Amino acid sequence: MRGLLACATLARRAAASSGGGAATATARRHLAGAAEAAEAELKKTALYDFHVAHGGKMVPFAGWSMPIQYKDSIMDSTLNCRANGSLFDVSHMCGLSLHGSQAIPFLESLVVADVAALKDGTGSLTVFTNDKGGAIDDSVVTKVTDKHIYLVVNAGCRDKDLAHIGAHMEAFQKKGGDVKWHIHDERSLLALQGPLAAPTLQYLTKEDLSKMYFSDFKIIEINGSTCFLTRTGYTGEDGFEISVPSENAVDLAKALLEKSEGKVRLTGLGARDSLRLEAGLCLYGNDMEQHVTPVEAGLSWAIGKRRKAEGGFLGADVILKQLKEGPKIRRVGIFSQGPPPRSHSEIVSSTGENIGEVTSGGFSPCLKKNIAMGYVKNGLHKAGTEFKVVVRGKSYDAVVTKMPFVPTKYYKGP
Repeated sequence: MRGLLACATLARRAAASSGGGAATATARRHLAGAAEAAEAELKKTALYDFHVAHGGKMVPFAGWSMPIQYKDSIMDSTLNCRANGSLFDVSHMCGLSLHGSQAIPFLESLVVADVAALKDGTGSLTVFTNDKGGAIDDSVVTKVTDKHIYLVVNAGCRDKDLAHIGAHMEAFQKKGGDVKWHIHDERSLLALQGPLAAPTLQYLTKEDLSKMYFSDFKIIEINGSTCFLTRTGYTGEDGFEISVPSENAVDLAKALLEKSEGKVRLTGLGARDSLRLEAGLCLYGNDMEQHVTPVEAGLSWAIGKRRKAEGGFLGADVILKQLKEGPKIRRVGIFSQGPPPRSHSEIVSSTGENIGEVTSGGFSPCLKKNIAMGYVKNGLHKAGTEFKVVVRGKSYDAVVTKMPFVPTKYYKGP
């Protein structure tokens, strides 16, 4: 896939810069063909044509063709989400359900959450770990009932996550364990975020959303179709993720935009990244990797109290030792001067010693300043610690700051 996408990029550049001539025209046709082949390899969500019709600029992302932005700028989209609301197509993510009398103990062998302690219809962020305690993926896991668990995993991790879960499930079943799964490829996923999320969605359902709090889950009728509704999101704002039958996804998107009278806007991956960074939320593949533990990533709170005492998940020995003794590195929030730092920007001491690396960074549309996340040596993670970040070969002043950068507005009740 990467090779095909590279061909597509070269094709576009060649088409833009080539001169005339039969040979050049032939080359352009071959390159254009490579670009079309690359784009044909990409999966398309049920809203693909809807995005294009609304001016979505489509880009390859995790094997899918997804909108990075629409007609407004990424900065304007970010600010509008905070002020009014955004509607994201996140159907590239993978929803799945685990069923069976032993669905909970099975899942708890793979994740750090105390799933059994969740009340029916509530969820939590959790982390899938490997045998070294590293993060395979992070996921929101919901206990629908004792025999039904619903979770959503990241698009870029889908193949490895499903292979990992599937292999362990097969071994579990061979020992007589009662668990099976269903992958919800028949559904699409929409994320409605921002101050107008709840009042807009309320027009389309009879359910009293004021009684549904952050991390709550319900299976309800929305706009005439049966949906899985979770009060959660990836922006730091109040909002919902709506799993809807794919044949009803476009109608639901249209209805949400219409009911908001244009204040809730279609929003792409660009603003989604700015919003999650302002909220201090990890992006798997940047801020979390298979060699980084939940403790190092600042997610110790996601490890259930019982799990901290009992372990019982992959890599528990490594993670429990870090909880007791402290990790060698820690994820921190950073304010910096100069150009915005990006992933892999080096973090150095005042004497030039390497002390860490930036994993995500950019210019905050809301704060109008540079923000970043990264990992530094333990002991250098406290707010107010000063160091420097290296951007394009030059060092710029930086300081550790608490996260989230922008206060979160999760709805936890009146």
